[in-house]
Amino acid sequence: MKKLLTGLALACAAFTAQTFASEGGYRLDRAPIDQNDVVSRQAGARTFVNYCLNCHSAQYMRYNRLQDIGLTEQQIRDNLILTGDKVGDTMRVAMSAKDAKSWFGVPPPDLSVVARSRGVDWLYTYLRTFYRDPATASGWNNAVFPNVGMPHALWTLQGERSLQRKEGEGEHAAVEYKWVQMTPGTQSTIEYDRTVRDLVNFLAFVGEPAAQSRKQIGIWVLLVLGMLFVLVYLVKREFWKDVH
Repeated sequence: MKKLLTGLALACAAFTAQTFASEGGYRLDRAPIDQNDVVSRQAGARTFVNYCLNCHSAQYMRYNRLQDIGLTEQQIRDNLILTGDKVGDTMRVAMSAKDAKSWFGVPPPDLSVVARSRGVDWLYTYLRTFYRDPATASGWNNAVFPNVGMPHALWTLQGERSLQRKEGEGEHAAVEYKWVQMTPGTQSTIEYDRTVRDLVNFLAFVGEPAAQSRKQIGIWVLLVLGMLFVLVYLVKREFWKDVH
């Protein structure tokens, strides 16, 4: 019973941390991604290549694996490979880790499994909560990841925003956040949320490209095991029918 209660407590803690918590205490929004939406993932791949791949690599993902989201090899070569890489190469950046550390203080992390390590809800909220902060070196900060070293790579799409915090009254009162649009971006709020959704959907695919096939195989395995169980049960009844 003690082990059971401990397990339930840990599960509740993990759920609470994933649903509500972040480095800055900002409530995470649910990422409205759909693993079956290949159009969304194709759009996310385009955003990743144009805005993220300049600094962040995805070294465990090969370009030709994007055929799994409905792209042809020619489409990948013409639209997503912006360097001299071949279609069978991994999605890596040109700058070395040494140069990146010299320029940024620390090499930008690889994003191959960021959707699995951070969670899609964290990513979706993080990419939508950048704001201007003159106190930081980059001029940007983030509600989910306070004092983040990364500037807002998508600011031309979202525009510049400021964040005002208001401490709630009482010991356990929640902090109120007020967003103020300083300058408009090239996309509306709905369009930008859709762009971030597509990008997170793509990063979820990068983190586990075989997720869909794994689930389909798992269903077939369970069906086969279910049929085998029926056969084994009938054989067991036949062998033990005369045993009293």
